[in-house]
Amino acid sequence: MRRALGLVALAVTAMVALAFLIPLAFTVREITRDRALGAAEREAASMGPLLSLSAEPAGVERAMAATDAGADGRMAVHLPGGTVLGTGRAREEEVARAFRRGRFASIGVPGGRVVLQPVALPEGGVAVVEVFLPGGELDRGVRKAWLAMAAVGAVLVAGSVVAADRMGTRVVRATQRLADAAGALGDGDLSVRIEPEGPPELVEAGLAFNAMADRVTQLLAAEREMAADLSHRLRTPLAALRLNAEALDTGPVGDQTREAVDRLEREVDQIIRAARRPAGRGSCDAARVLRDRVAFWSALAEDEGRSCELIGAGREAPAPLPAGELEAAVDALLGNVFRHTAEGTGFAVTLHVGEGVTGILVADAGPGIADPDTALERGRSGRGSTGLGLDIARRAAESTGGHLRIHRSALGGAQVQMWLRTGERAPARRARRSRRRARPRQRA
Repeated sequence: MRRALGLVALAVTAMVALAFLIPLAFTVREITRDRALGAAEREAASMGPLLSLSAEPAGVERAMAATDAGADGRMAVHLPGGTVLGTGRAREEEVARAFRRGRFASIGVPGGRVVLQPVALPEGGVAVVEVFLPGGELDRGVRKAWLAMAAVGAVLVAGSVVAADRMGTRVVRATQRLADAAGALGDGDLSVRIEPEGPPELVEAGLAFNAMADRVTQLLAAEREMAADLSHRLRTPLAALRLNAEALDTGPVGDQTREAVDRLEREVDQIIRAARRPAGRGSCDAARVLRDRVAFWSALAEDEGRSCELIGAGREAPAPLPAGELEAAVDALLGNVFRHTAEGTGFAVTLHVGEGVTGILVADAGPGIADPDTALERGRSGRGSTGLGLDIARRAAESTGGHLRIHRSALGGAQVQMWLRTGERAPARRARRSRRRARPRQRA
């Protein structure tokens, strides 16, 4: 914006300066020439009184020497009969024409101009006084005047550009602050506000931004409270389920049921705590989380005859998420495999640790996902589920500055890639999501 305003000021001021200075430059030149010719005409006219009294050559030459033009050798007197006193530069035909017309004339000659002034003689007839003006006399001071006008024009243009730049700096600074605040709000900083400044339009935009940020904060707080209240309402049926589980006999079925109830209680408590307060940033070992979750799901995979493989989880892998949040995202991805593929369909989980990024890739041998873009939309599902599974993983990845992508896997089905940003360098983002197609099947 600063550059655009500077260019506009430069163009407008330059056009105005040129429109004013060019005619003024020609006017100055014409005034200088008219002044020089007027001075020459007066010098020629100064010989008139002497010639009207006497045309004696000696007296005429003394009178010529007394003038500036005569002293410089730039004056001549043409007497009748062809006699020329001094150095004449005008052509004979021009002098003859001046004799006949009997009036002032200015004629161009090599090196300048001559002024011819006819004067009546006492004995009758006419003499012509010639004054020569060199080219330098005609334009004396014009170049300096032009340089002065050019300097004034340059100062005016430079001043307008500087003023436009200062004005643009003020506007750009206010716009940049608004953009930075919007970016911070988009990154999750709900406390960011700005002090409106700049032009009235930007002040209004700043006030609107502050109002929007306040409204977003209120809506998120209300959403957290609602989520906590809904989760808290689960405690009553969960308590009844706990009593029924405690009544079961000791054995594999009873133990598994009680373990499931314990886990459900922990998850509900975690949801309530997370909803009551903004989630703080945490970290965990993604390799340990994957080992635990794959081990949990492997029992169900064995019952359904699915092959299950965990790759790359042998070493520590940093993940900028709380362990519970990463567990929920991994469970959502693995749960989708069991929910949307037939029994006996194998799957593989791969952990990738790169520079500034940790990737979790869940691939299966199922039919794939027909529309990856729609599958990633919150609440969209073609299988009657809530449509929140992939959205949970996507929001977890994006909260770290990463992203979630869906591709075709080497097993023939879908591959869901969850990339978590762990450092300054983020994983390379593709210009668009993969649009490969498989047989029609939708996931939550």
